[in-house]
Amino acid sequence: MKHIFKAGKDLEKPVLLLLHGTGGTENDLLPLAAHIDPEASILSVRGNVSENGMPRFFKRLSEGVFDMEDLKLRTEELYQFIVDSAEQYGFDRSNVVAVGYSNGANIAANLLFTYDDALKAAILHHPMVPNRETELPALDGTPVFIAAGTNDPICPAQESKDLEKLLADAGARVELHWENQGHQLTMPEVEAAKVWYSKI
Repeated sequence: MKHIFKAGKDLEKPVLLLLHGTGGTENDLLPLAAHIDPEASILSVRGNVSENGMPRFFKRLSEGVFDMEDLKLRTEELYQFIVDSAEQYGFDRSNVVAVGYSNGANIAANLLFTYDDALKAAILHHPMVPNRETELPALDGTPVFIAAGTNDPICPAQESKDLEKLLADAGARVELHWENQGHQLTMPEVEAAKVWYSKI
C-alpha cells in the first residue's frame, strides 16, 4: 500500500496510523498527527480502492452502503500491511493507534470489529458502523475516541450512538464527542482528541 512512514522523536510513543477520507491521500492527516502528538511515529496510508479517481479504503455500493465483501478483504489487507510495516520499520506492532477520518475511520472501526489485537487505541472522526452482522472480538478496555456531528448529513447521529454501544458492549472504553459542523473535521474535535489521547 502506498504510504509514508516517519520515525518519531520518541520511539516509546505509539505509532499513529493515519487513514484519510474519500478522495484524500497519505498526506492529508499529517498536520493532524503533528498536532495530536508531535513526537510519535507516523504510518500514513493511502487507500487501495479508486472511486472515480478518488482514493478510498474499500468499495461502496452507494452513499453509506458498503460493499461488505470488499470491506472484509481490505480490512484483512490493511491488518497485514500493519504487520509487515512493523517488521520493515522496526516498530512495536502492539503500539499502533489509528487516526481515521470518514472512510478511513470506517476501516479503522472495522479493524476493531474484526481483530482483538489490531489497534492499541483508535481516534475515529465521523465514522459509521462498518458491519452490523458480525460478532465483535473482546476489546477488553481498548480506548476509542469517536468525534461525531449532531447534524452530519453523511453519518447520522444514531450511527455514532450505535457504534459507541457496539464497541462498549465488546469491552472497549469509548468516549463520544459531539460537534455541530456537519461532516467536517474541525479543530475543536481535534483538540478534544488530543486531550483524550494524552490520557491513554
